[in-house]
Amino acid sequence: MPAKSERVCVGAFAGAQGVRGGVRIKPFTAEPDSVAAYGPVTDESGNRRFELRITGHSRGMPVVKVKGVEDRDAAEALKGTRLYVERSVLPETEENEYYHADLIGLQAQDTDGQQLGAVVAVHEYGAGDILEIERDGGRTDMVPFTLACVPTVDIAGGRIVVDPPAGSLEEVLDEPDN
Repeated sequence: MPAKSERVCVGAFAGAQGVRGGVRIKPFTAEPDSVAAYGPVTDESGNRRFELRITGHSRGMPVVKVKGVEDRDAAEALKGTRLYVERSVLPETEENEYYHADLIGLQAQDTDGQQLGAVVAVHEYGAGDILEIERDGGRTDMVPFTLACVPTVDIAGGRIVVDPPAGSLEEVLDEPDN
């Protein structure tokens, strides 16, 4: 069973906004402004700490003022930095609600109990979450994260059960070239 991560990624700096050090954030939270609601955030290593204050919105993203970032160059230098908070500051999840960090690493099984691989990523493209499952040999498959396709999520047991749409996880046969 995978251990719960002690930190959860809540967003990433997306680039400078204006000339006075404003920074756009791509949020990974249900409510975009929540990215700044849990107190200071850190980078992936945990070594850099950022205090955020939301000052507006641009391109559907929160714009923040970061303590100590005073100009466009400093703001642009942050681009791509992922932002983390301690799990303990986040609200508890409701039934059938999961943090993406809790899904990563779960073993995927089909409805007959056969191992399919492990969840390596959760993607959100606007129409709902998609689980990326890495199979033996490094091949990955995408599965919609819906109750119909993933009827069981067992965080404590370290697994999910996948009932994918017909044909989506079948092995691809190599056909000889003509």
